[in-house]
Amino acid sequence: MSNAMTSSRPYLVRALYEWILENACTPHIVVNALFDGVEVPQEYVKDGQIVLNISPVAVQALHIDDHTLSFNGRFGGVPRDILVPIPALLGIYARENGQGMMFEESPSSPNSPAPSDTPETQGSGKSKEAGKPQAKKPTLRIVK
Repeated sequence: MSNAMTSSRPYLVRALYEWILENACTPHIVVNALFDGVEVPQEYVKDGQIVLNISPVAVQALHIDDHTLSFNGRFGGVPRDILVPIPALLGIYARENGQGMMFEESPSSPNSPAPSDTPETQGSGKSKEAGKPQAKKPTLRIVK
């Protein structure tokens, strides 16, 4: 019997999504657009990340399972299918007040930007100790 548990991230995302809607706010997600398997409009990616409105009026067919978040949305009037592997999801928050949760970046993708608090190194894809997963305390930050 293993002590390893499945990721809590998809459960937290679903719960926070419902909480944000119940409080009459607009749920937005922050996505690591460079993570393997992410399908988002690259023309809207900035510094390796994209923020997406996932409110019921903005998207159709939203589906959040244990492995992916997917929906259909319009970008510049053009319908697009969006696919976000759960490890690429960096956070979910309410647009109106910034309340929500940010997640630690998953080191699973070689194309992912290195976790960093400085914009200069985000999106570079290089880490000082590449290939060595570092234990890092979870942090929260407000995204506005």
